[in-house]
Amino acid sequence: MNDSFFFDGVDEAVIRQERDKARKLRKSQWWKTKLSTGICYYCGEHFPAKKLTMDHLLPVARGGSSSKGNIVACCKECNTRKSNMLPIEWEDFLERVSGNEEDNG
Repeated sequence: MNDSFFFDGVDEAVIRQERDKARKLRKSQWWKTKLSTGICYYCGEHFPAKKLTMDHLLPVARGGSSSKGNIVACCKECNTRKSNMLPIEWEDFLERVSGNEEDNG
């Protein structure tokens, strides 16, 4: 595989372009309104706005865009755990984790 591609063949230039769009969105009133809810999209817990991060539902490195329909506010822990997973991979991960907790409970 060529070094200028990640995961499913997304070019580095496209990734840079989408990350630039995300940086601009972070300064928008739309993003400030998202943060003001204080709710993590994934775990549903409440956090101060400064503790929420921007996450792409479909990761940029996997072909996602920095559009309002693909961006959510989430806590740092969920964002770190989700990493570059696709939504279906994230759901599978959560099912496995909750299954392990039940087995150990």
